[in-house]
Amino acid sequence: MTDLKRELIALLPRLRRFARSLTRSVPEADDLVQEACLRALSRAHQWDPAQPLDRWMFRITRNLWISEMRKRTVRLGQGHVPADESHELVTHETGETAAAVTELRKQIYMLPEELSAVLLTISVEGYSYAEAAELFDIPIGTVMSRIHRARRTLAAQIAEPTGAST
Repeated sequence: MTDLKRELIALLPRLRRFARSLTRSVPEADDLVQEACLRALSRAHQWDPAQPLDRWMFRITRNLWISEMRKRTVRLGQGHVPADESHELVTHETGETAAAVTELRKQIYMLPEELSAVLLTISVEGYSYAEAAELFDIPIGTVMSRIHRARRTLAAQIAEPTGAST
């Protein structure tokens, strides 16, 4: 159990980034990470130390988020925070770089969740396609398709920003 706790603490920054990619809200991401850690600790006997802890934790986090979204749909019909109100992935840069980062962040969060989550998991967290397929419990071809669609959509949005006339 001590090894699990130590590895879990080391994993927290990555887990928090992953949760932010799902929730698109810092407070909700923090709550989700806390819930995932509680779930993992209460079910520590289910973790196979031969397997990477990050995959197990990301799967727990993703499944908890899916459950939460289902509950919201039934309860309140709430959804995601609009991309322009999102404050995660804050940078302290100024000028054109900060504006470009802000615009890219908005564009990523405007993607459907299944595209943005896979894109951020591979591009930011550095998972391979095979690892992401296992994490999201989808075929590797679906991961490749989602990455392609996400990148194509972002490229199109960057090439022709919203509101541009043709």
